[in-house]
Amino acid sequence: MISWQKTVPGLGEATLRRFILKACRAAGLAGEVDVLITSNLRMRALNRRFRGKDKATDVLSFPSADVQPTFKGHAINAGDIAISAEIAARNAHQLGHSAASEVKILVLHGILHLAGYDHETDNGTMARKESRLRRKLHLPSGLIGRDALSKGPSSSSASGAQKRRRTA
Repeated sequence: MISWQKTVPGLGEATLRRFILKACRAAGLAGEVDVLITSNLRMRALNRRFRGKDKATDVLSFPSADVQPTFKGHAINAGDIAISAEIAARNAHQLGHSAASEVKILVLHGILHLAGYDHETDNGTMARKESRLRRKLHLPSGLIGRDALSKGPSSSSASGAQKRRRTA
């Protein structure tokens, strides 16, 4: 399911849904992923609640406690991803690509976190995987690569949210 609290120019429901399915298959993530496209205000509240950081961030991922891909033929939720449409638009403008592409980059990043990757602790494994999938999915510069180049306020990991969700 996709929940739109903010719109993203050039990105519609069907296009994003198709991308989520392709990215999940490419990352080897089974199950459904719910995505929230929201405001900086909401992202700040989520980041404060789940990571203890009182600032907006671009993407957060929340893995499901249930990791089985199916149950009697019904897809199980693999987790949730929240994305700030405002930060995505700003980053897209700064990096010279569309807001729609930026949201897809953030979705891929979140999906990799849901699949168990953590760029803060894996010695580059997630970065390499994201880079390969970004090329395969025809996306511009990935989140981890630019994070290493510029530690700006919008570059933030979702791993803290993952850890809190697992223990919550």
